[in-house]
Amino acid sequence: MMVSKTAMVMAAGMGKRMRPLTATRPKPLVHLAGKPLIDHCFDKLWDAGICNVVVNVHYLADSLEAHLEGLSYPMDIRISDEREQLLETGGGLIKALPLIEDDPFFCLNSDNVWLDGPQNVFAQLSEHWDADRMDALLLLVPHQRAHNYKGQGDFVLGNDGRLSRRIPRKVAPFVFTGIQLMSKKFIVDPPQDKFSTNIFWDRAIAEGRLHGVVHQSFWFDVGTPAALKPTEEFLRGG
Repeated sequence: MMVSKTAMVMAAGMGKRMRPLTATRPKPLVHLAGKPLIDHCFDKLWDAGICNVVVNVHYLADSLEAHLEGLSYPMDIRISDEREQLLETGGGLIKALPLIEDDPFFCLNSDNVWLDGPQNVFAQLSEHWDADRMDALLLLVPHQRAHNYKGQGDFVLGNDGRLSRRIPRKVAPFVFTGIQLMSKKFIVDPPQDKFSTNIFWDRAIAEGRLHGVVHQSFWFDVGTPAALKPTEEFLRGG
């Protein structure tokens, strides 16, 4: 059973790693396998039964807003406008909070591409959600299923489901997919202006309330132009 019908899609970034493709379009509108990256997200959200979506905008916001207005999904799509100042992930959550009615709610990056496993990722997060024990539940993927990813990982997952940070100069076994389920009580006492969600994560880790669950299929890092072709080839083959 889904614990929320609401998601926030993070779409305000500058897309610097995706240059030159983002010179004239925001990264969510870069095409992969014949359609914009953000449409891949909306396909998954709609298939999972998500009907309320908040999208933050900043870089080339007019074109992204126009695209969202043209989508055919019968969803309630609300815009969190960051045109005046890019607020980063944490600040973006704070600004969007008045538009988010559900608690908890899903949050995902607009450039996320993945294949679902035995159940869709939103159902999987819902199944493992426990408001008494957690403030946020992150979807993780092991390195072998994180296509195009070249980093050292993000988190260590304990036997009790709690998360801890990668140890410096070590490789962490799990990569954060950019998809999470969070409670509104997670988003409190923010710094001024722009800041990263890492501040909320670190607080939750200290309190033992940041948890993770492992994605059962493949996830794709599509942060650069070079990642688009191999991702398309895998999707065609899959």
